[in-house]
Amino acid sequence: MNKETGKVFLVGAGPGDPKLITVKGLEAIERADVIVYDRLAHPKLLSHAKEQAEKIYVGKLPDHHTLQQEEINQLLVKLALEGKTVTRLKGGDPSIFGRVGEEAMELANHQISFEIIPGITSAIAVPAYAGIPVTHRDFTSSLAIVTGHEDPTKNETSIQWDKISTATGTLIFLMGVSNLKMIRDKLIANGRDKETPIALIHLGTRVEQKTVVGTLENIVEKVEQAKLTSPSIIIIGEVVTLREKLAWFEKKALFGKRVLVTRARSQASQLSTLIEDLGGEAVEFPVIKIVPPSEDLPWKEVLVQLPTFDWIIFTSVNGVEAFFNQLKKEKVDIRTLANAKIAAIGPKTAEVLEDRGLVVNVLPMEYKAEGLLSVIEDQLSEGQSVLLPRADIARKVLPEELKKKGLQVTEIDAYETVMDGENKEAIVKMLKEKEIDIITFTSSSTVKNFLEALKGEKIDELLAGVAIASIGPITTETAVKLGLEVNVTAEEYTIPGLVEAIKYMEDKKQDLL
Repeated sequence: MNKETGKVFLVGAGPGDPKLITVKGLEAIERADVIVYDRLAHPKLLSHAKEQAEKIYVGKLPDHHTLQQEEINQLLVKLALEGKTVTRLKGGDPSIFGRVGEEAMELANHQISFEIIPGITSAIAVPAYAGIPVTHRDFTSSLAIVTGHEDPTKNETSIQWDKISTATGTLIFLMGVSNLKMIRDKLIANGRDKETPIALIHLGTRVEQKTVVGTLENIVEKVEQAKLTSPSIIIIGEVVTLREKLAWFEKKALFGKRVLVTRARSQASQLSTLIEDLGGEAVEFPVIKIVPPSEDLPWKEVLVQLPTFDWIIFTSVNGVEAFFNQLKKEKVDIRTLANAKIAAIGPKTAEVLEDRGLVVNVLPMEYKAEGLLSVIEDQLSEGQSVLLPRADIARKVLPEELKKKGLQVTEIDAYETVMDGENKEAIVKMLKEKEIDIITFTSSSTVKNFLEALKGEKIDELLAGVAIASIGPITTETAVKLGLEVNVTAEEYTIPGLVEAIKYMEDKKQDLL
C-alpha cells in the first residue's frame, strides 16, 4: 500500500438513538478527515467530528438515491487515495443489509486499508425499545432476519418462503413496509398462522418512534390506517405479545418531545441529559457564548485586595469559573480568601464553590438577587466591603441595594455573554416543519439572543404550537416583555427545577386528553 494512502472505517451508527453508537465507532468519527454518511445515521453524531472535517451526505430513500452504490464505492476509494482518513457512517450494523461487503471489496481491490466497526443492529434494538425482546425462553429460541426489499434487478427471489415462514419462532424483516402485503400473503400461504402477532415499529429508538400491533390477518389495514412509512422494522412471532407489559421507552415522561436547549454550548449538557433521560430529544441551539471580558480589567488590583473583603458573592457558576481562572492566571493563593464570607445564588453555584474547597456561608431559598438580600441582611454591617464577580450584563439590583445599606461594593466583569446561534438555518427549518415541541430559556440573555438570532423571521408563525418553558420569574418577565407567551415557569430556579416544570406541563396535557 502507498504510504500516503488513507484509511477507511466502515462504521455502524446504530439504530437511531445517537447514544447507541459504539465507543470504537465514536472514535472513528472523531478522527475522520471526511465523514460519508447515510440518512439513518443520527445528525447528532456529526457534532463529534473535527471542526475541519468534511461531511458528505449519500443518503438513500426508497425511490431516490443521492449517489448510486457504485458511486459511493468509488468516492471512498478516491478520498482514501487522497490520503484522507474516511469514516463511512451507515445506519444500524453495516453487515446486515448495509452493503458493507461491496464497499470493503472495492477498497480491498485498490489495496486500501479499512476496518469494519460493527454497530447495534436495528433488527434487535428497535424491537427492544418497543418492549419486544426478539427471543424469550417461554416463546422462542430462534429468530431470522430477512430483507423486506430485495434487489429489484434480480429475476427471482432468494427468500425460500416455504422454509423461512415456519422455520423460526421470530421473524424480522428490514426495509419491508412497502412490501408488507406480499410478505403477509407469502407467510400465510406457506404455513404461518394468520393469527400470529406482528408489530411494525417506525423510526425506533428515536423521539418519533411509533408502533402498530396486530395479527398477520389484519396488520395491512392497521398500518394503512396509521399511515406508517419507512423506515420501519417488521417483527413477527409470539414475542410481540410481551410488548403489553414490557413497553418502556414510550412510557417515559417526555417521550415524543423534541426540546430546544438555548443555553451556551459549554453549559447545555446537564439540561440535554435530563431531557434525554426522560425520553425526549434535546436539540441544542446555543444562543449565547461565554467568553472572557473584552477589556483589560483591573483583576490584579482586585486580587491584591482579596484579604480585605468581608464578603464575596457569586451569582452563577460562570462567575465562579472565571474568578478561579483569574486566581490561577495571577498565581494568587486561595488562602487569601480566608477573611471573606462566601454567598452564592443557586445550589449549583454553591456546589461548584464547595468542590473548590470553599464553604458557602449563605445560600438563599429563592435563587435570585432579591432572595439573597432577604437572608443576608442581618449579617451585613455598614462599611463592610463586598466583591461581586459576575457577568457584564448582570442586573444591578444586588449592588445597588448593598450600596444603599452602606457597604463598599466592588463589581468586576468576570465574563461576557455574546451572541451565538451558529446553526440558525437548521433550527428555523425545524421550527417551520413543526419538529420542535418545547423551547427552554435559562436566563434573560437566552431569550434576548434567541429572538435576535431569529430576527427577520415570522416569530409568531415559527412558534405557533410550541410550548415555552422558563427557569424562573426574571426570565419569564423578560420573555413576556418581548412578546412571548411562557407556558410554564420553574418553581425552583435550577436546571432540574426547569425539567420538573416541563414534566408537570406535559402531565397536565395528558390529563386533558
